[in-house]
Order: sequence, then structure tokens, then C-alpha cells
Amino acid sequence: MKAVVHRAFGAPEVLSVEEVPKPTPKAGELLIRIRAAALTAVDCAARQGRPFSARLAFGPFSPRNPVLGGACAGDVEVVGTGVRRFAIGDRVVAISGSFGMHAEYVCVREDSAVTAMSSGLTHAEAVAVSEGALTALPFLRDAANLRAGQSILVNGASGSVGTAAVQLAQHLGAEVTGVCSTANIELVRSLGAHEIIDYTKEGFARNRRTYDVIFDAVGKSSFAYCRGALKRGGIYLTTAPSMAILGQTLWTKLRSKKARIEFTGLRPPREKTKDLVLLGELAGAGAIRAVIDRTYPLEQAAEAHGYVDTGRKRGAVIMLAGGPG
Repeated sequence: MKAVVHRAFGAPEVLSVEEVPKPTPKAGELLIRIRAAALTAVDCAARQGRPFSARLAFGPFSPRNPVLGGACAGDVEVVGTGVRRFAIGDRVVAISGSFGMHAEYVCVREDSAVTAMSSGLTHAEAVAVSEGALTALPFLRDAANLRAGQSILVNGASGSVGTAAVQLAQHLGAEVTGVCSTANIELVRSLGAHEIIDYTKEGFARNRRTYDVIFDAVGKSSFAYCRGALKRGGIYLTTAPSMAILGQTLWTKLRSKKARIEFTGLRPPREKTKDLVLLGELAGAGAIRAVIDRTYPLEQAAEAHGYVDTGRKRGAVIMLAGGPG
């Protein structure tokens, strides 16, 4: 089978498309014929081996997982012995805890984060809806306990996590302010944002408005910068791990304005699966929609990585591995 492989850390040019052995499902596993897979900033960081501290996960000297890709949609081709929930031909969405999805096939355990695709969605749409929202949902629902009537500001509202956060917050009944560049204003407004702040023209935490929740979906602000824009009892959320936010999470627990980070990728598979089901239902009902910036075949992986490296993608970038998208 074809797979996008990197055997050294570096620029997109370290990637190559190679023929590698097709996996065989063990007991309790599914073999998925991948049709579409998400390409995220995490994939690019793993390719680069940055920050250096992340080498603990990515590999100290060379890539621990030479095939990247942590979210895909495809068709079940083979089921291992003991599999009960799925059958050959099922269309599924799956999340991997160890990459491996920028390829034509992948094996996943039946009890991992995998569920049936929502009818009416293409493979590309199904993985695009799931990838960013699987991060945004626990931040808004669990960490912030976002409720109808509250106000939320989403920084990075045009990215994959941000576009999901805007839609989910609107679905929950919150008043949503999205922060994006001039080029993305209409996109963010179309997703349900009530107000837009163009960060190229003004600093979002300096306009004298206050919010119940500030969600930094791109990890480019700080609690110190945002604290003055939080209401009493408000919470600042960021997707970017750092020693600063870990310390602030602890010392603000008993304060009126709190800071918090969630490690959504470390949640148990059963929790991710429940959320995949919920997100599929929301997408099927039209409550949220996929935002796909660009699609690339596996053979153009280096070009796709170069584009994501720019930090300017709108919504999701999808790798297509053949067959119907």
C-alpha cells in the first residue's frame, strides 16, 4: 500500500510516498480502507520534531511514528475475529492515538475511538467535522461549561478548531465573537459568529468588552493578555501547553478569573467515541458543517504540509487516499 513516510525530522521535503506492507487486522481490530485523512498542525509539529520537548512523544532522534495522520474516514475492508460492532463495508470515522493514517490502509481496535459515519456526509466532510470539533467540544462543554446566554470569544476562529468552536458555541446558545483576519471575516460570520474582531486592525483584549469565556483555539495569546477581558467568574482556555498555563491553571483555581488547558487527545477512547457519535448527529442534522480549505492526494503530501506550515489554513486540510471522497 502507499503511505506518506518521514524517517527524519525536518521541512516538508523529508516526506516521501512509499510502498509499505499492508497491515493485517488482529483479533478485535478493523482494517480500514482510508478515503480521507486530516492534516493538522500536530502532524506538522511531529514532522519537524518541534518543540524539542515534544521529542519525548515524537521520538528523541528520529520519528517514532514515520507515518503521520491522527484522524481518518474510510470503509471497513476486513474485520478481525471477535469484532461485533462493525461489518465489512461500513463507512467509519476513526481517531488514532499513534498516527498512521496518511496511508491507504490502517488497522484500529474496535474499542478505540471509531464510529459509523453520519449518512449524507462524504468521507472528507466526516473527518473534517470530527477533527477540529473533537478538540473544541470538551473545551467548551466540559472545561468552560458554556451555557445559553453566556458570551464567548474565539481567537483563531477560522482554523479547524476555531470554526468548530464558533459553531458549537452558537449551537449551545452562547453569544459568539470570532477573532480572525480580514480575509476570513465572511467565513466566520457564516458559521454563526455574532460579532467579528479583525486582529489585523485591533487587539481583541483591548476593546473594553468582557466575556464569560475566552477560547484561544490557536494558542497565540496568554492569560495575562486576556485577563482584563474576562468577566468576574470568567475562564480563559488555551490549546497550547506551556509551563505558564500549567502554573496558572493551579493558582487561579480559587480566583474569580480562571485559566485552564485541556489535554483532549489524552481522553479515554470511549469518551472520544461518544463525542464522534454526537458530532456526526449534529452534522447530519445541519447544526454544524464541515469547513474544508484544501484537499491533496497522498502524492502531494509535501505541498500540503508546506501549506499548513504557513498557519493560514481555513478549517481543515484533507489528504485523499483514493476512491470516493
